[in-house]
Amino acid sequence: MLTVRFWGVRGSIPVPGPNTVIYGGNTSCIEIRADERLIIVDLGSGVHTLGNWLIENELKSKGKIKADILLSHTHWDHVMGFPMFSPIYTPDTELNILGPATLESVDLKSAIENQLSSQYWPVQPDRLAAKIKYQQIKETTVDLGAGLTVSSKFLNHSLPCFGYKITYKGKSAATIFDHEMFLTAEENEKVKKFISGTDILIHDAQYKQEEYAGHIGWGHCTYEQVMEFTAGIDIKTLVFFHHEPSRKDGELEQIEKSYANSTSPKIVVAKEGLVLEA
Repeated sequence: MLTVRFWGVRGSIPVPGPNTVIYGGNTSCIEIRADERLIIVDLGSGVHTLGNWLIENELKSKGKIKADILLSHTHWDHVMGFPMFSPIYTPDTELNILGPATLESVDLKSAIENQLSSQYWPVQPDRLAAKIKYQQIKETTVDLGAGLTVSSKFLNHSLPCFGYKITYKGKSAATIFDHEMFLTAEENEKVKKFISGTDILIHDAQYKQEEYAGHIGWGHCTYEQVMEFTAGIDIKTLVFFHHEPSRKDGELEQIEKSYANSTSPKIVVAKEGLVLEA
């Protein structure tokens, strides 16, 4: 069985408060389970809560925490939860972190662990107890064993950024964020091919169409663009994700209601705690 659970659904910055209690205010973090195998997509602020859950449940029941972590990219809202991810402070944790190269010749490991420099954090990287391995990858398919594979696809963002497709026993879930539609039909067709046949597609939908003119080139999509782009593609469930931080619960509820009658694909607005099964 392939299941998806959302721990952080916002873009740009965490927004806790009375206007985000329904859909959540944490930045990107998704838990994917292929039966007992754990995959985490992104280390936004939502990974703090996930980490505490893993300590209280996974560690106590299994005696260890083992996960593959897929990083879309290293913008702060997607990695800022790493220093507060409690499993990195226990020796019973094994993490395999995969992601793209960053800009300015900074490797993936440095981009993540620089957050733990003394200017920003009291615990430096050499004091972490977990066993952490970094794999800097390009567009590829990685065989994680036992029928579980992960494929990566470069997206249109302001620095190298991956979409991922996780496939297990004939089921699949894909993540396409932070992403702005490519200017050429050829590149957009490559993304369509990548996501075709997906059971659960989690797609960037930060803006409404009337907001987009002020954000061209920022690396994000509108709800309307996503609907047009995915029309006719074989997708069972489409999840709107990476919500604009100023988007209040009431607005997201209205968006969800406006797509409630969609059956092909089924439309879901991501919220913290939501669990989907492929």
